[in-house]
Amino acid sequence: MNDMRAALYDNYGPPEVLYEGRVPVPVRKPGEVLVRVHAASVNGGELYGRAGKVRLVTGRRFPQRTGLDFAGEVAEVDASVTGLRAGDRVWGILGRSSFGSAAEYVSVRPRQIAYAPENVTLTEAASLPAGGTTSLTALRDKARLRAGERLLVRGASGGVGSVAVQLGKALGAHVTGLASAKNSDFVKELGADEVLDHRTTPLAELDRYDVIMDTVGTEHPLLQTRLAPGGRLVSIAFDIDHPVRSIGYLLGSAVHGRQRVRFFSGNPKHDLFAELTAYVERGDLRPVVDNVHPLAGIAAAHRALEAGGVRGKHVLQLV
Repeated sequence: MNDMRAALYDNYGPPEVLYEGRVPVPVRKPGEVLVRVHAASVNGGELYGRAGKVRLVTGRRFPQRTGLDFAGEVAEVDASVTGLRAGDRVWGILGRSSFGSAAEYVSVRPRQIAYAPENVTLTEAASLPAGGTTSLTALRDKARLRAGERLLVRGASGGVGSVAVQLGKALGAHVTGLASAKNSDFVKELGADEVLDHRTTPLAELDRYDVIMDTVGTEHPLLQTRLAPGGRLVSIAFDIDHPVRSIGYLLGSAVHGRQRVRFFSGNPKHDLFAELTAYVERGDLRPVVDNVHPLAGIAAAHRALEAGGVRGKHVLQLV
C-alpha cells in the first residue's frame, strides 16, 4: 500500500479544476492513528480554498488537497496510543486550515477523533463533524444559549445551519430559521418553530432575538440591530468579498458594546466529538445528507454546493 486515491487540484479556479488523483499514503507518525476514510463531507471553506480566495493562507504549492472532516475506521494505531484499536469506527476533523480528508487514508492524533455514533452509517456520520462541532461551540459555548431564549439561524438549511436548528431545539430555545421558501418544510422538519423566507424578509424587519447564529457572513451591522437587549450574534463566516472591513467589524464588535458579536474558527478536540456522538445516539441530532458522490465526482459536489439551496451536506463516499 504505497499510494491512495485523493481529491486534488493543480491550480485555483472553478470546480472543474478538481480531479481524482493518486498521492502517497500518509506515514503514521509516533502517537498517531491511521484512519481508513469511508466518507468525507464538502464544506464551504473548501470552496474558497479551491477558488483561490484565501491564497494567502493556502499558498501556491500544487497539487493541493481538499476535505476537512471524515468518518471511517481505524487501520493502524501507534503502540503509544491507548483506547483505540484497528477496526474501531471513528470520526473527526483534520484541524484548522488543514485540508486533505477527501482521500482513502488520513493520519491523525487521537485528540482529533472520537468513536462515531453507532446508530448511523459512516456515510451519514461524515456529514456532521464540522457542522456539529461548530454549532455546539457557537450556541452553547460562545453564545451561552439558554432554554426559553429566542434563536435565529441564518442559513438554516445548510450544512451548519441544519445542525444548529436541531441543537438549538435540544438546548430548549425557540428556533426561527431563515432559509429559502422551497426549504421551509425541510427546516420545520428539523425542529424549527418558525421559518422565514430570506428572499422576501428584509433583515431590517426581523424581530429581535436573544441569539443570532449567522452562517452567511454578510451584513453583520444590520443583524446586530436585530438583537434583543443583552443579545449575542455568533458568526462562523465573514464577507469574503470585503474581508478587511468584515473582519475589522467583527473584531471591534467582540470588544465594544452591550450586544457583542462572537466570531470564531473552530479547531475541535476529542471531548467535543464525543459530546456530538452522544447527541446523535440520544436522537437529539440526526445527519442530513443532501447527496452522496463518489470521489471522482468531487467537482460535481463543489458545483452543487456553490449553486446554493443545499439541504444539509454533500458527502463524498470512498468505501
